[in-house]
Amino acid sequence: MKSPSIGRGIALAVIIGLVAWTAVRALGARSPEPPRMPFPAPALDAALAGVSGQQNAVFAGGCFWGVQAVFEHLKGVTSATSGYAGGYVKSPSYESVSMGVTGHAESVSVTYDPSQITYGQLLMVFFSVAHDPTQWNRQGPDTGSQYRSLILYTSEEQKRIAQAYIAQLDSAKVYSRPIVTKVEAYQAFYPAESYHQDYLKNNPNDPYIMYNDLPKLDNLKKAFPSLYRP
Repeated sequence: MKSPSIGRGIALAVIIGLVAWTAVRALGARSPEPPRMPFPAPALDAALAGVSGQQNAVFAGGCFWGVQAVFEHLKGVTSATSGYAGGYVKSPSYESVSMGVTGHAESVSVTYDPSQITYGQLLMVFFSVAHDPTQWNRQGPDTGSQYRSLILYTSEEQKRIAQAYIAQLDSAKVYSRPIVTKVEAYQAFYPAESYHQDYLKNNPNDPYIMYNDLPKLDNLKKAFPSLYRP
Protein backbone atom coordinates (compact mmCIF):
# COMPACT_ATOMS: atom_id res chain seq x y z
CA MET A 1 0.00 0.00 0.00
CA LYS A 2 1.02 3.59 -0.40
CA SER A 3 3.02 5.17 2.38
CA PRO A 4 1.44 8.22 4.08
CA SER A 5 4.86 9.80 4.57
CA ILE A 6 5.27 13.40 3.47
CA GLY A 7 8.19 14.69 1.48
CA ARG A 8 9.53 11.38 0.28
CA GLY A 9 12.69 11.60 -1.76
CA ILE A 10 13.20 9.51 -4.83
CA ALA A 11 15.31 6.95 -2.99
CA LEU A 12 12.75 6.58 -0.23
CA ALA A 13 9.96 6.24 -2.76
CA VAL A 14 11.85 3.46 -4.52
CA ILE A 15 12.42 1.57 -1.28
CA ILE A 16 8.82 1.95 -0.12
CA GLY A 17 7.45 1.02 -3.50
CA LEU A 18 9.56 -2.10 -3.82
CA VAL A 19 8.80 -3.25 -0.29
CA ALA A 20 5.08 -2.65 -0.76
CA TRP A 21 5.04 -4.41 -4.11
CA THR A 22 6.85 -7.42 -2.68
CA ALA A 23 4.46 -7.57 0.27
CA VAL A 24 1.43 -7.37 -1.99
CA ARG A 25 2.67 -10.21 -4.16
CA ALA A 26 3.25 -12.31 -1.07
CA LEU A 27 -0.31 -11.67 0.11
CA GLY A 28 -1.76 -12.54 -3.29
CA ALA A 29 -3.45 -9.20 -4.03
CA ARG A 30 -6.14 -9.37 -6.67
CA SER A 31 -5.06 -8.15 -10.08
CA PRO A 32 -7.40 -5.84 -11.99
CA GLU A 33 -9.84 -7.70 -14.20
CA PRO A 34 -9.65 -6.56 -17.83
CA PRO A 35 -13.06 -5.62 -19.25
CA ARG A 36 -14.44 -6.92 -22.50
CA MET A 37 -13.44 -4.66 -25.37
CA PRO A 38 -14.51 -2.62 -27.22
CA PHE A 39 -16.06 -1.03 -24.16
CA PRO A 40 -19.70 -0.03 -24.74
CA ALA A 41 -20.73 3.61 -24.67
CA PRO A 42 -23.60 4.59 -22.36
CA ALA A 43 -27.02 3.99 -23.89
CA LEU A 44 -28.30 6.87 -21.74
CA ASP A 45 -26.17 10.01 -21.82
CA ALA A 46 -26.39 13.78 -21.84
CA ALA A 47 -26.12 15.43 -25.25
CA LEU A 48 -23.12 17.59 -25.99
CA ALA A 49 -23.91 21.17 -24.96
CA GLY A 50 -24.31 23.78 -27.65
CA VAL A 51 -22.02 26.24 -25.89
CA SER A 52 -18.93 25.78 -23.79
CA GLY A 53 -19.17 25.86 -20.02
CA GLN A 54 -18.06 24.08 -16.87
CA GLN A 55 -19.55 21.15 -15.01
CA ASN A 56 -18.21 19.05 -12.17
CA ALA A 57 -18.07 15.31 -11.57
CA VAL A 58 -16.55 13.40 -8.65
CA PHE A 59 -15.20 9.84 -8.81
CA ALA A 60 -13.40 7.50 -6.43
CA GLY A 61 -11.59 4.45 -7.73
CA GLY A 62 -8.64 3.52 -5.57
CA CYS A 63 -5.45 5.57 -5.37
CA PHE A 64 -6.17 9.05 -6.64
CA TRP A 65 -2.73 9.41 -8.26
CA GLY A 66 -3.64 7.30 -11.28
CA VAL A 67 -7.29 8.33 -11.46
CA GLN A 68 -6.32 12.00 -11.57
CA ALA A 69 -3.78 11.37 -14.33
CA VAL A 70 -6.31 9.50 -16.47
CA PHE A 71 -8.86 12.32 -16.35
CA GLU A 72 -6.20 14.96 -16.97
CA HIS A 73 -5.49 13.26 -20.30
CA LEU A 74 -9.07 13.55 -21.56
CA LYS A 75 -10.11 16.12 -24.15
CA GLY A 76 -12.65 18.48 -22.64
CA VAL A 77 -11.41 18.10 -19.07
CA THR A 78 -10.15 21.44 -17.81
CA SER A 79 -8.90 20.26 -14.41
CA ALA A 80 -8.73 17.22 -12.16
CA THR A 81 -7.97 17.50 -8.45
CA SER A 82 -7.07 14.72 -6.03
CA GLY A 83 -8.88 14.83 -2.70
CA TYR A 84 -11.25 13.22 -0.25
CA ALA A 85 -15.02 12.77 -0.44
CA GLY A 86 -17.86 10.55 0.68
CA GLY A 87 -17.11 10.71 4.42
CA TYR A 88 -18.16 12.62 7.51
CA VAL A 89 -14.97 14.32 8.74
CA LYS A 90 -14.37 17.92 7.68
CA SER A 91 -11.00 18.78 6.17
CA PRO A 92 -9.43 15.34 6.68
CA SER A 93 -5.71 14.65 6.34
CA TYR A 94 -4.13 11.97 4.19
CA GLU A 95 -3.00 10.15 7.30
CA SER A 96 -6.51 10.01 8.79
CA VAL A 97 -8.10 8.94 5.51
CA SER A 98 -5.45 6.24 5.09
CA MET A 99 -6.39 4.84 8.50
CA GLY A 100 -9.96 4.34 7.27
CA VAL A 101 -11.53 6.29 10.14
CA THR A 102 -13.06 9.24 8.23
CA GLY A 103 -15.51 7.52 5.90
CA HIS A 104 -13.83 9.32 3.00
CA ALA A 105 -12.52 7.74 -0.16
CA GLU A 106 -9.56 8.96 -2.15
CA SER A 107 -11.40 10.85 -4.88
CA VAL A 108 -10.91 13.04 -7.91
CA SER A 109 -12.95 16.13 -8.69
CA VAL A 110 -13.20 16.63 -12.44
CA THR A 111 -14.12 19.92 -14.10
CA TYR A 112 -15.10 19.48 -17.74
CA ASP A 113 -16.59 21.34 -20.69
CA PRO A 114 -19.92 19.65 -21.56
CA SER A 115 -19.66 20.94 -25.13
CA GLN A 116 -16.54 18.80 -25.65
CA ILE A 117 -17.12 15.69 -23.55
CA THR A 118 -20.23 14.19 -21.96
CA TYR A 119 -20.74 12.87 -18.46
CA GLY A 120 -21.36 9.45 -19.96
CA GLN A 121 -17.98 9.53 -21.68
CA LEU A 122 -16.33 10.35 -18.37
CA LEU A 123 -18.11 7.34 -16.88
CA MET A 124 -16.98 5.15 -19.77
CA VAL A 125 -13.34 5.98 -19.06
CA PHE A 126 -13.85 5.65 -15.31
CA PHE A 127 -15.29 2.15 -15.59
CA SER A 128 -12.91 0.83 -18.24
CA VAL A 129 -9.51 2.47 -17.74
CA ALA A 130 -9.29 4.41 -14.48
CA HIS A 131 -10.01 1.47 -12.17
CA ASP A 132 -11.54 -1.99 -11.79
CA PRO A 133 -15.15 -1.47 -10.62
CA THR A 134 -15.52 -5.09 -9.47
CA GLN A 135 -13.12 -4.81 -6.53
CA TRP A 136 -14.87 -4.26 -3.20
CA ASN A 137 -13.16 -1.84 -0.78
CA ARG A 138 -9.84 -2.19 -2.53
CA GLN A 139 -8.04 -1.44 -5.75
CA GLY A 140 -5.06 -3.58 -6.64
CA PRO A 141 -2.54 -3.39 -3.80
CA ASP A 142 -4.54 -0.86 -1.75
CA THR A 143 -7.14 -2.18 0.68
CA GLY A 144 -9.79 -0.48 2.80
CA SER A 145 -12.97 1.53 2.31
CA GLN A 146 -10.87 4.58 1.46
CA TYR A 147 -10.12 2.83 -1.84
CA ARG A 148 -13.72 1.92 -2.68
CA SER A 149 -15.37 2.49 -6.04
CA LEU A 150 -17.74 5.42 -5.76
CA ILE A 151 -19.58 7.95 -7.93
CA LEU A 152 -20.76 11.13 -6.23
CA TYR A 153 -23.40 12.69 -8.44
CA THR A 154 -23.89 16.46 -8.47
CA SER A 155 -27.26 16.44 -10.26
CA GLU A 156 -30.22 14.14 -10.80
CA GLU A 157 -29.16 13.78 -14.43
CA GLN A 158 -25.77 12.45 -13.37
CA LYS A 159 -27.49 10.03 -11.00
CA ARG A 160 -29.75 8.66 -13.75
CA ILE A 161 -26.92 8.27 -16.23
CA ALA A 162 -24.61 6.57 -13.73
CA GLN A 163 -27.23 4.12 -12.46
CA ALA A 164 -28.37 3.26 -15.98
CA TYR A 165 -24.79 2.70 -17.13
CA ILE A 166 -23.97 0.34 -14.27
CA ALA A 167 -27.09 -1.68 -15.09
CA GLN A 168 -26.12 -1.69 -18.76
CA LEU A 169 -22.58 -2.92 -18.08
CA ASP A 170 -23.76 -5.64 -15.69
CA SER A 171 -26.42 -6.80 -18.14
CA ALA A 172 -23.86 -6.98 -20.95
CA LYS A 173 -21.44 -8.87 -18.65
CA VAL A 174 -18.60 -6.58 -19.63
CA TYR A 175 -16.89 -7.88 -16.50
CA SER A 176 -17.13 -11.48 -15.31
CA ARG A 177 -17.78 -10.20 -11.77
CA PRO A 178 -20.58 -7.77 -10.82
CA ILE A 179 -19.83 -4.06 -10.56
CA VAL A 180 -19.71 -2.92 -6.92
CA THR A 181 -19.56 0.85 -7.54
CA LYS A 182 -21.82 2.88 -5.26
CA VAL A 183 -23.73 5.91 -6.54
CA GLU A 184 -24.27 8.53 -3.84
CA ALA A 185 -25.15 12.20 -3.59
CA TYR A 186 -22.25 14.64 -3.51
CA GLN A 187 -21.83 16.39 -0.18
CA ALA A 188 -18.35 17.89 -0.02
CA PHE A 189 -14.92 17.55 -1.55
CA TYR A 190 -11.68 18.32 0.24
CA PRO A 191 -8.56 18.78 -1.92
CA ALA A 192 -5.64 16.60 -0.92
CA GLU A 193 -2.27 17.93 0.20
CA SER A 194 -0.20 19.65 -2.50
CA TYR A 195 2.32 16.83 -2.84
CA HIS A 196 -0.48 14.52 -4.03
CA GLN A 197 -1.48 16.78 -6.91
CA ASP A 198 -0.10 15.67 -10.30
CA TYR A 199 1.79 12.93 -8.47
CA LEU A 200 2.15 10.76 -11.56
CA LYS A 201 3.45 13.64 -13.65
CA ASN A 202 5.94 14.65 -10.97
CA ASN A 203 7.02 11.12 -9.99
CA PRO A 204 6.94 8.97 -13.14
CA ASN A 205 9.73 6.71 -11.84
CA ASP A 206 8.01 5.84 -8.57
CA PRO A 207 7.65 2.00 -8.68
CA TYR A 208 4.03 2.28 -7.52
CA ILE A 209 3.27 4.61 -10.43
CA MET A 210 5.17 2.51 -12.95
CA TYR A 211 3.44 -0.72 -11.96
CA ASN A 212 -0.09 0.45 -11.20
CA ASP A 213 -0.79 3.73 -12.99
CA LEU A 214 1.29 4.26 -16.14
CA PRO A 215 -0.44 1.26 -17.76
CA LYS A 216 -3.74 3.10 -17.31
CA LEU A 217 -2.54 5.91 -19.56
CA ASP A 218 -1.40 3.42 -22.18
CA ASN A 219 -4.80 1.74 -22.06
CA LEU A 220 -6.57 5.09 -22.35
CA LYS A 221 -4.63 6.01 -25.47
CA LYS A 222 -5.29 2.62 -27.07
CA ALA A 223 -8.94 2.23 -26.12
CA PHE A 224 -10.14 5.81 -26.65
CA PRO A 225 -7.82 7.59 -29.11
CA SER A 226 -10.51 10.17 -29.96
CA LEU A 227 -10.77 11.20 -26.29
CA TYR A 228 -7.08 11.01 -25.43
CA ARG A 229 -5.09 14.21 -24.96
CA PRO A 230 -1.27 13.98 -24.61
